[in-house]
Amino acid sequence: MGQAQAQSQVETLRQVVVSAARYEQAKDDIPMTMDVVTAQQLEQKQIRNIKELVADMPNVSVKHAPARFRIAGQPSSTGRDGNSGFNIRGLGGNRVLMLADGIRLPRSYTNGNTSFGRDTVSLDLLKRVEVIRGPSSVLYGSDGIAGLVNFITYEPADFLAHAPGESKTFGGKASLGWSGADRGTTGALTLAGRASDTLEWLVTATAAQAQELDNMGANSAPDASRTRPNLQSDRTNSLLAKLVFRPEASQKHVIALEHVDKRSSVDLLSSRGATLRLINPVVAAAKISQESGNQNQIRDRFTWDANYLLSQAWADRLQTVLSVQNANSKDNGSTSVAVTPAVLRLRDTAYGEQGWQASIKAEKTLSSSDAWSQKLSYGLDHSQTSITSWFDGADTPANRFSLPFIPKKYFPDSRDTTNAVFLQSEIKSHRWIVTPGIRWEQFAIDVTSQDGYGQKATPLSGAQWTPKLGAMYKLQDNVSVYANYATGFRAPNATQLNGFSELTTSGYATYLSNPELKPETSKNIEVGLRTRIGRLSLNAAVFSGDYSQLIVDKKLRAGNPASCGAAPGCVYQSINVDNATIWGGELGGTMDWGQWAGGRWNTPFAYGQARGRDNGTAKPLNSIDPAMATLGLVYTTEAWSTRMYVRYHAAKNASDIDPSAGLSSGTQYADMPEATTLNVSAQWRIRKNVRVNASIVNLTDRKYWLWSDVQGLTSASASTLIDAYTQPGRHANVALVVAF
Repeated sequence: MGQAQAQSQVETLRQVVVSAARYEQAKDDIPMTMDVVTAQQLEQKQIRNIKELVADMPNVSVKHAPARFRIAGQPSSTGRDGNSGFNIRGLGGNRVLMLADGIRLPRSYTNGNTSFGRDTVSLDLLKRVEVIRGPSSVLYGSDGIAGLVNFITYEPADFLAHAPGESKTFGGKASLGWSGADRGTTGALTLAGRASDTLEWLVTATAAQAQELDNMGANSAPDASRTRPNLQSDRTNSLLAKLVFRPEASQKHVIALEHVDKRSSVDLLSSRGATLRLINPVVAAAKISQESGNQNQIRDRFTWDANYLLSQAWADRLQTVLSVQNANSKDNGSTSVAVTPAVLRLRDTAYGEQGWQASIKAEKTLSSSDAWSQKLSYGLDHSQTSITSWFDGADTPANRFSLPFIPKKYFPDSRDTTNAVFLQSEIKSHRWIVTPGIRWEQFAIDVTSQDGYGQKATPLSGAQWTPKLGAMYKLQDNVSVYANYATGFRAPNATQLNGFSELTTSGYATYLSNPELKPETSKNIEVGLRTRIGRLSLNAAVFSGDYSQLIVDKKLRAGNPASCGAAPGCVYQSINVDNATIWGGELGGTMDWGQWAGGRWNTPFAYGQARGRDNGTAKPLNSIDPAMATLGLVYTTEAWSTRMYVRYHAAKNASDIDPSAGLSSGTQYADMPEATTLNVSAQWRIRKNVRVNASIVNLTDRKYWLWSDVQGLTSASASTLIDAYTQPGRHANVALVVAF
């Protein structure tokens, strides 16, 4: 086993990634912090979703609030978006660019009682996930202001690898798993084959179903005091098909089809008994007797990725990518009100993104010698996305206890277009690696139709330069120091620019459009140390970023949040706020203790902490996660392996929270205590290609919270509802994997 483990370490040191430069590159040569989660880690840790994906990454989180949204009444979308998206070093939402095989994934969307997250990815389709901390706008453009997450799917070759002299024309993998956190089951089947010397194929199908995510609340009452989860049913089906065609040695064409279908249904027991205002002089208000919501998100993607070996004066290699993607999200819900005769309210909301992306990228090694070499990467990007929304519904009996419902759009049909040119160089010598780069991007948001939208909409266009410069110096062969300066930007989206709604039938709130919005920009610097000395692998970095014109969605502009349910109500608007600064540090690595007691021992560890400040108010940024540390102990033999790891989450104190931020301006927000949890897992390799994975999460049954989920909960609500935001108690996971 010692030899196998040593080989594994060598492979780790030589790990190749593609997201940092848009071509294959040794991870250790990148002058920035980057996390890579392999298929082996996804399996052994039994990672089922994007929140679990980043559970051991300090300064990275995914929000998953409990499903306590509202269909009618005072607007609330809390928890409706599930795993809503990534937060990297204190910035989240659409500021983190999410890719699937280098193709942009849809943005998140929130308006009133509706919220669509970004978790339209099935991890069973993936062989690797790459996470870049810090701006990635130079290579990928708008939305990469905080970082990047690239989901890289399997190819046939991943299942058709064979020893020299042997031929394998068919292979695959089947898996079945269960989780006690949500009583969920997941099944996946991958088949791959080699049809000829020039053609390979792959098909992966997955199916998952689950119930509500458990917590440590104790109140099961069917009303607003409930702290147990609302009853929920989730289903996800996904399909990935790929053809890899090599008509000759100098060409490789990959055709990919991906389909993800996510469905969720929630019985909102927590909203029963809540007051719903009815516009009627006799019946001013009534109580909700039943409320339920359903959500369906579908994403389809077609991608043609072609690579050519040219050996020309202007390029050694050329890559062209053409992708078409269609994403549709739908919410529908019903509310029954206890009056005579009974009132039933139906609400349906839809959001869609239909677009295509095209790029052409060339690589050229300008010169190479024993002293130095230079690799140049340059190209063009184009993307165009049509964005639509629709808000429909009905009230029965019509016009008796409420105003007539009028279908509408929260923002007009829009088209988001970007055109860009980029250039990056990698200059290497015996000791130095220098990576300058620059990108120019032109963006435009055009209004394609105002049907169903009652306001005058405004288009927006502009252009942005985003330079970067990274440098790494090797003090010794296994000791390097680096510095990286990177800029980023994010243009306003259609909903922020022209989003408008006016609610008067169930409360008084107005959301104004803002044609004066400006793009967000950032300037980041990171300095780090990377060492592989003996058995110690260590990465350490400190960072600081200045962010200008940050956009706050739905900022309270007028009114008192405590009385938004009555005239004159409240006015909200997305606005640019004062500049902000975020700074901090991260430390991570592994200590290999060598062979002992028949197996190999190693200790992975990580620590991260960040701070943030609104430079206009000198108050802290609420989006910053508290410090986090992980420490593990791994024991591996030929037949089995075990892993014990501790996670520590620091407290979020009142001094680190700005009570003036968010919708409820002036309200005191809840803080969060520190917590330490213990988890254990094991893998038993029954045969060469048959594996059983099992784990016990939160072994000590600790009651704790995560700031990413609690953020925004007011202290008044926390006094009775804080337990609804707790993480699951002690639970087990188990999975069987068979490779062939």
